[in-house]
Amino acid sequence: MRKFEGFQKGVNLGGWISQFDAYEKEHFDSFITQADIRDIASLGFDHVRVPVDYVLFEEEDGTRKEDGFHYLELCRQWCAEYGLRMLIDLHECYGYSFDPLKKDMDRERFFYDKDLQERFLNLWSRIAYRFSDHQDQVAFEPLNEVVLKEVANAWNKVAASYIRLMRTIVPDSYLIIGGVCYNSVTSVPLLDIPLDDKIVYNFHCYEPIVFTHQGAYWVDSMPRDFRIDYPGKLSDYLNKAKEMGLSGDLAGSLGESVEDQTGEAFFEAIFAPALEKAEKDQVPLYCGEYGVIDLADKHAALRWLKDIHAAMDRYGIGRALWNYKEKDFGFTGEHFADIRDDFIRIL
Repeated sequence: MRKFEGFQKGVNLGGWISQFDAYEKEHFDSFITQADIRDIASLGFDHVRVPVDYVLFEEEDGTRKEDGFHYLELCRQWCAEYGLRMLIDLHECYGYSFDPLKKDMDRERFFYDKDLQERFLNLWSRIAYRFSDHQDQVAFEPLNEVVLKEVANAWNKVAASYIRLMRTIVPDSYLIIGGVCYNSVTSVPLLDIPLDDKIVYNFHCYEPIVFTHQGAYWVDSMPRDFRIDYPGKLSDYLNKAKEMGLSGDLAGSLGESVEDQTGEAFFEAIFAPALEKAEKDQVPLYCGEYGVIDLADKHAALRWLKDIHAAMDRYGIGRALWNYKEKDFGFTGEHFADIRDDFIRIL
């Protein structure tokens, strides 16, 4: 299978210019700095995935802003200095968010609203032109985590329009396209988009959800004090999810159709349909997010990382760990100090 060259081992910069607590210059100027990019390069990463929200590019009324470009360009320059590539991920656009904490968000409207789509494409036109001189270094991801499975066909149409637009501006840049169900690996076979040599299929993997998101405050019905070990049986994880009242994709999108015992073979099994689709279409496969919440036992988290990395490495799947700093998944805090050396070896 084709590899996503230059984007094999990355890390997310979540919480910097996306999912921040407050729109404050002090935060943007200090949360990620040149020293962080130097540290990331020293750990052997080859790229960063940079989530960014539309509010750094435009006001709610559509008035243009330059803040997003300023910080993205700084990051690009730092990455260039330390030999890293960069993936720009639009984490939220006007009219759509994956964020489960935004309870009143209509997660369907964007995919059928031509005005919202036009604004989305206009923003991407601005982004593409600003980075069109760096097509070997910068890749682009149109939208983070389409939640609803029922918009799969509509999303294919939006993604096709996005690809056609971007190819008029950045014909040689990689475009990273994910599916529905929070970008589940199971949704990759549902992608039906125009293909070329620089299209990449994207998925996120946090399976089993009740392990990687144990105690997560943003998951409805998840007790804050819930803890569970890894590895274990998938059936046990799914039963725990049902006991807590989790449903749909948050309960796990796998059903009973894969290996019951989690481990390297478990990940190979759940990746199989996506790998088959990627091989058939001769498109590289990339996991844009994966990781374990910092509430989990650290050694269990290392076992999970070791297994998922082994499966990814076997098939040449590129990846970006969630997350570099904070956001409940970061590995730069003191809580990580006693396993940092083991963590680096597993990376």
